[in-house]
Amino acid sequence: MLWTRYVQLTQIESVFRSLKSDLSIRPIRHQLEHRADAHILIAFLAYCLQVTLKQRLLLHAPGLTHTAALEKLADIKMIDVWIPTVDQRWLILPRYTQPSPDTKLLIEKLKWQLPSQPPPRLVAQKQSYEIEVQTVR
Repeated sequence: MLWTRYVQLTQIESVFRSLKSDLSIRPIRHQLEHRADAHILIAFLAYCLQVTLKQRLLLHAPGLTHTAALEKLADIKMIDVWIPTVDQRWLILPRYTQPSPDTKLLIEKLKWQLPSQPPPRLVAQKQSYEIEVQTVR
């Protein structure tokens, strides 16, 4: 029992060290307790997802590391396509990029499915933080 707990502790310490590199999580100095709690929660959820991915890879793609899988999945990006309308509004089409053949194969091996593309949104005016869109005429 004691040995099992010790091994679990070393695994947890190893994962939190890897959070710094694999998930790019760095220590942050929070001045409010609820923000520190939220930071710990996000780090813990990242750890849970990492462990889940490792277990899934062991079952369906045993030769692949979680780092390699995350690198492949990083090819999929989420973007917003802004289209101006004739009535001075903007049609926003949130879209994810199509995965490469290697990434598609990984998704199939893991028995995952990409969700359908999100529905479009219509806004009255363009938010100032968005990148300017050039229209092709």
